[in-house]
Amino acid sequence: MQSKREHFIETLLKFAPASFAPYLADCILAAGVQFRIVPGRKTKLGDFRTHPLQRKPVITVNGDLNPYSFLITSLHELAHLDTYRQYGWKVPAHGLEWKTAFRQRLLPILESRALPPELHQVLEKSFVRLKASSGADVQLSRVLKTFDQNDEVTLESLPKNTHFLLNNKRFIKGELRRTRYLCTEFATKRSYLIHALAAITPLPNE
Repeated sequence: MQSKREHFIETLLKFAPASFAPYLADCILAAGVQFRIVPGRKTKLGDFRTHPLQRKPVITVNGDLNPYSFLITSLHELAHLDTYRQYGWKVPAHGLEWKTAFRQRLLPILESRALPPELHQVLEKSFVRLKASSGADVQLSRVLKTFDQNDEVTLESLPKNTHFLLNNKRFIKGELRRTRYLCTEFATKRSYLIHALAAITPLPNE
């Protein structure tokens, strides 16, 4: 008969890199959290929630992520749990306390030397100066996207002034502002900041 740990590892092998499924399973089981793998969401990769009426805190992670994105997102949310248990809601969501907790969760996978070289390199850089999320760190997001099994076109790959479709709206690509492009909605002429790695559909210019 399978132990709870063995069953958990078997499930995680469908979503996380095989080399790190045991480590991730041990992290989740030791945390005493409800860990749920959910359908993909456009607005977030994962989240952490708790409520006085809940028996255990809840972490959800999108099940459509590539294995390395799934791993990093899971550790990101576990770090939120660690921070909450130590400080409650009295500290910033992605402040120094969370960064310290995330570093502690990342350290074993960096020390394993089992990551693809390009991901190991960018995570080491992020380890020194962590951003709020993998999505906020464009370089890390760019590397993580290379493990996706699809042919998504990202906004940053388009030339300036190219028309594109996002959320059923037509936009014109503008200038880069740090990690986002200032784009103009074609119909209303309103300006929007859109992430450089947003998945879009290129359109012929009018």
